[in-house]
Amino acid sequence: MNKARMIAVAAVVASAAAAMGAAQADELLVGVEIPLTGPLARVGMGTQEGIRVAAEVFNKTNGKHTIKLVTVDDESAPAKAVAAVEKLASQNVVAITGGYGSNNIAPAADAAGKLDLVYVSSGGVDDSLVNGGRKNFFRINNTAGYQKALVGLLGDLNVKSVSIIHSTKEATQGLATAVQKTLGGKGVKVEMHAFDPAITDFKPIINKVKLRDRSEFIVMVGYENDYVGILRAARVLKPSVKGIAGVWSLATPKMAADFPDLMPNVYGTAVLPYPVAFSTPDGKAFADGYRKLYNKEPDYLGQFGYVQSMLLFEAIARAADKGTLKKGGVAEEMRKTDRQTLIGRVQFNANGDNPNFTQRMGQHQGKGVSLVWPKEVATAKPVYPGVPW
Repeated sequence: MNKARMIAVAAVVASAAAAMGAAQADELLVGVEIPLTGPLARVGMGTQEGIRVAAEVFNKTNGKHTIKLVTVDDESAPAKAVAAVEKLASQNVVAITGGYGSNNIAPAADAAGKLDLVYVSSGGVDDSLVNGGRKNFFRINNTAGYQKALVGLLGDLNVKSVSIIHSTKEATQGLATAVQKTLGGKGVKVEMHAFDPAITDFKPIINKVKLRDRSEFIVMVGYENDYVGILRAARVLKPSVKGIAGVWSLATPKMAADFPDLMPNVYGTAVLPYPVAFSTPDGKAFADGYRKLYNKEPDYLGQFGYVQSMLLFEAIARAADKGTLKKGGVAEEMRKTDRQTLIGRVQFNANGDNPNFTQRMGQHQGKGVSLVWPKEVATAKPVYPGVPW
């Protein structure tokens, strides 16, 4: 090889090495702490799907920065959630997205805060999460938005008596109590039935609803496994109610597919109907990316995971551009967030909460989920009275 050719080859190698170095320097690691096993696995996997879609869309459209996800299963347990955050920090992530269940998120967010890492979630609505002085914690949804949706639906249906069956976990008890107070103030008769998260037999509670309460409506405030247990008991005992509603993780195609005998006419919170047609560029990018990755229609868990993560990725990119990634820049950029998303306008106040959040109510109708509240966004009228048996 002559000298000129050797110089040319060396230049190419050096250029390639420099390009590789730049690519590596531009790769931003983001931790995903999420329940992929345990009782919250179903909602964790649904949220993770949206997180992955956000990374795909961001990497295709940003043009400068690349997000690489590092995922650790928290096994639906608080101690494991803390360990997951610490493991992710040891792998040099610049921030963390994920989490589900306020009891798991609180210690995980505390651990992230001690490690000076931003933690963003859509899986925790307990208000203590944003009232406990966590400077690096952000969430896109909250109890107030769910409460407004439940109370609004019951008001439109002119419900006069309600039995609220709720888990004793902090977030679920907090929401149940808030709904009870608001409904009571409107003259609705409310009976409360708390249950330990470990129980699986709900027939004694349903018997009380049937024989003692004689309520028009059952409201469930819990998680997927709780809903399934309550609905199974109700199908057996058949209380004389006119409707049944729950909150998160209920009005989803996954629940309809897995429990087709339990879901007909059941209400749950939902951002969009299923199946859904997106009209905005952001919505179309999400839907196309989701269908390509998973070969199915997106649901609201994926939408939440997408929104929380895309906002985080954008904040990380802005901090990287300003050279403030290691100087509190991600949290600073998150606080500057103000834009329209798949769940509406998102901003973060000083506590990391989104003051604009308002949920909607969907109902399992046929093979899909129709929006039935509020009226201005409804895609169908409520089937009422209507129960799964």
